[in-house]
Amino acid sequence: MRLMVSGGGTGGHIYPALALIDDLKAHDEHARVCYVGTQRGLESKIVPARGIQFETIKLQGFSRKMNWHGITTNVETIHLFLKGVRDARKIIKDFQPDVVVGTGGYVSSAVLYAASRMGIPTLIHEQNSVVGVTNKFLSRFVNKIAIAFADAKSQFPEQKVIFTGNPRAQQVAQMHSDFQWSSYELKDDVPTLLIFGGSQGALKINAVSVKAIPEFNKRPYQVVFVTGQKRFDDVQEQMKAAKITLAENVKVVPYISNMPEVLPKVAAIVGRAGATSLAEITALGIASILIPSPYVTNDHQTKNAMSLVNQGAAEIITEADLSADTLMTTVDQLMTDEMKRTKMAAAARKMGVPDAADQLLKVVTELAK
Repeated sequence: MRLMVSGGGTGGHIYPALALIDDLKAHDEHARVCYVGTQRGLESKIVPARGIQFETIKLQGFSRKMNWHGITTNVETIHLFLKGVRDARKIIKDFQPDVVVGTGGYVSSAVLYAASRMGIPTLIHEQNSVVGVTNKFLSRFVNKIAIAFADAKSQFPEQKVIFTGNPRAQQVAQMHSDFQWSSYELKDDVPTLLIFGGSQGALKINAVSVKAIPEFNKRPYQVVFVTGQKRFDDVQEQMKAAKITLAENVKVVPYISNMPEVLPKVAAIVGRAGATSLAEITALGIASILIPSPYVTNDHQTKNAMSLVNQGAAEIITEADLSADTLMTTVDQLMTDEMKRTKMAAAARKMGVPDAADQLLKVVTELAK
């Protein structure tokens, strides 16, 4: 098979695409893949490093501001889109894909639109419960639409939709882990809470977690607080200013490079409600306390989180309600009640799709035929 993939801007669009590519190559060692992104996006660093053919086109998103700057930006956006479609057509003609898959981000708009106009089978994958602008636009032109949240179905032309889950889930579910908490100088037989606001860290989660450390120090469970690489020094300064020290059961680290190996050993997690995170949490069956980012488009993280909360698979704290007291109360209720954690983990696992990459690949293969 010759597969073209386009998606970019954030890891939430890129990693599901890479999971699909990995699954394709596992099933077909002769498969050829071309990834189309932008030079500015995160994909320009991640994809070439994986040895995947990478092509770029220049696009930008629309401005939501209706002032003069916003209007001129949007005129330029339309111009770049039309040029991007022409550039995408050339890349498509050169590569000759059997099928083209879009995983979101404005770069995929030109690529999938061009492919659909050229009569090439097309598919988009929507990771979130609230459909993004790009995928909503493309839904009119593509052949199939794969979704990871059932809530997204009603926002698309129903006859095109198929539920596959997020392919990133399969990578995590199949990961064999020999990880031991002793590598962090913690105990392997004590329940461990992971606080993780994303690879960049989250300011409010970090600030509240720092204030909660004196209480965490007294608890019978363990806490690993991941600050994000860029915010580690700030957290250290906050702790120093407040004269906060760490007990043996609490660790503060900037980053965890082997997160897929660590997650199976986590009793519960506090974190954001991005699509990739929730795919991993549900695939593994981990109890969670979700703090949706209020800074994302259409507040989609809150809706992602509520999909789990409504099934008894997670607790939610809005960022507006987040404080050291609300965090400690919610964490204590979960970490000191093994039965509650077990029920929540089982509900999460029930929502998970551990073979999501295979399911998505099946749809892609059928389209290619």
